[in-house]
Amino acid sequence: MNPSFRFIHAADLHLDSPFRGLAKAPDAVREALADSTFAAVRRLTDTAIAEKADFIVIAGDLFDEADRSLRAQLALLKEWERLEREGVAVFAIHGNHDHLGGKRAQLTLPRNVHLFGADSVSHKPAFSRNGELAAFVYGLSYGQRAETRNLAASYRLETGAPFHIGLLHANVGGNPAHDAYAPCSIDELAASGFDYWALGHIHKRELLYEYPHIVYPGNIQGRNPRETGAKGCCVIDVSEQKRVEIRFVPLDTVRWAEREVSIEGASTEQELLRRLQRTVATIREEEEGRSIMLRLRLQGRGELYSKINQPLALDALLGELQAGEPLEDAPWVYCYSITSQIGAPIDWEALSAEESFAGVLLRLSQQLERDEEKWQAFAQIALEDVRLHAKLGRIGREKWDKLPAEWLEQAKELTLGLMTASDGRARRE
Repeated sequence: MNPSFRFIHAADLHLDSPFRGLAKAPDAVREALADSTFAAVRRLTDTAIAEKADFIVIAGDLFDEADRSLRAQLALLKEWERLEREGVAVFAIHGNHDHLGGKRAQLTLPRNVHLFGADSVSHKPAFSRNGELAAFVYGLSYGQRAETRNLAASYRLETGAPFHIGLLHANVGGNPAHDAYAPCSIDELAASGFDYWALGHIHKRELLYEYPHIVYPGNIQGRNPRETGAKGCCVIDVSEQKRVEIRFVPLDTVRWAEREVSIEGASTEQELLRRLQRTVATIREEEEGRSIMLRLRLQGRGELYSKINQPLALDALLGELQAGEPLEDAPWVYCYSITSQIGAPIDWEALSAEESFAGVLLRLSQQLERDEEKWQAFAQIALEDVRLHAKLGRIGREKWDKLPAEWLEQAKELTLGLMTASDGRARRE
């Protein structure tokens, strides 16, 4: 497609985002993470210049805090000045993290930048590089963190532009994993008359609707173990017939990843370690030359269960992987965690038929798995002393009313794993 104009849609820059829980990580890892959001913004500028974008729209949460750091403000100003020299306009709103009620430095923005206010929806013209009007861009920033109004309801089309882009920082469609800020529905946006809704707030890249396009680009840099996979921006080409093409461009410099490694068939700890090392080598090749924060999950059943399913063994494997990874020069793969979801090599069918104590326990757990009401009643009785304990009771208070089914599964695996021999049958000694 020969585009009439091209723009870049980014969101959730979260400049100067802290990376907690990594106090024991090497300095090189912590320094790379601390710089990662800044590096991603620099790559955003590089991408806009390389792609010859006409303009950029940024859908909120430019900064991680409302009281934004001076370092973050100066870094973003520097990138916007680079874009000004290249003739790339910037249109941006503020979201719940960087709402306009926070403290900020008195900086003079370059003329190519327009930040939308929080009083009411406004619009600005966006031009292509040849000087023709490409679109109207509409936006409304947050004036406070907890914005519970339906902001989308106040967006109204203005006449005089061939294309209309709405910038909105919101939870569209009621995603339960995120705060319900500025809630609205997909149908509402689809019926609004806008051609493209440039969304922010949800950090997972997602195309909610086509024609009109309703798009979350995700954040530009993963910030924690839950934000795995490639992070970046969307390059949008629009034809004279208003045909839209979307292309994702990764911007992240450090990528969070998870991989599963099976213990099945591994007879020694050394063999398992080699599997883990091969997994690290594979992900190094897959992730396009970026540094990787890696979590490994041990899966499956095998004779190593009794030797590996304990903290000291997992720590030893983790230490070996970390010691074997040079961190002086990026890119690197830093394995920060190994978790275990492994089980003993139990023949469930045979054990269920046994008249041993282990067989009786298995049949009881199977009955509880089939009957949710019976499981909840059993669990409440079994855990009553813990639930009523002054300190322990507070730890899991949000779960006491309805205990998760995985607790039963974990208890079954742990108990029967200890009670069965390597052939999966009950121990006779």
